[in-house]
Amino acid sequence: MQRGRVERIQELAEDLVRLKVDVIVSGGSGATRPAKEATTTIPIIMTQDNDPVGNGFVASLARPGGNVTGLSSLAHDLSAKRLELLKETVAKLTRVAILGSVAIAGNAQSVQESERAATVLGVQPQYLEINEPKDLDGASRALRKTHSDAALVLNGPTNVQRLIAEFSAKHRLPAIYYSSSSVLSGADELRRLLARLRPACRDLR
Repeated sequence: MQRGRVERIQELAEDLVRLKVDVIVSGGSGATRPAKEATTTIPIIMTQDNDPVGNGFVASLARPGGNVTGLSSLAHDLSAKRLELLKETVAKLTRVAILGSVAIAGNAQSVQESERAATVLGVQPQYLEINEPKDLDGASRALRKTHSDAALVLNGPTNVQRLIAEFSAKHRLPAIYYSSSSVLSGADELRRLLARLRPACRDLR
């Protein structure tokens, strides 16, 4: 598929069905759904879907049924554990910002799991909707008002994840992320900040 031409996925799925392929491998819900709509008989192997049950691809993880099977990232099931780790890492954590968009598959469940875990841990959660880079300005204002101690970052587009990581580093906001790539982006920003601080530190000696 030509890069960025997501509208062609349905057309390509139908082409594969006409070619009578033996199996279809799909990456993420954006590819699994068109494939499932195109055929009920050709086996579909999905990869890294956030919520295959909630998305209607399988009846259950134990007994998927139909012609779709594969791997689930179980991202929302790990949200409570991420918050627990954040609580252990950040001393006196009382307020946590949940950054991301519930429009992304699986994120609504992640928010629910995080809020339930926050109640048990005695932490006050604050969900801030971030769909695109411009939403970070509003998030910044909200964080200044509520004085959040840390952030839990949901799954999302790579460019938005990178900007959130850089945003967290600039505001010295401890954060736990959905993927390691976001952490690396934040580390790059932290290295840039330290490089700018070194001359000032030398002057103080």
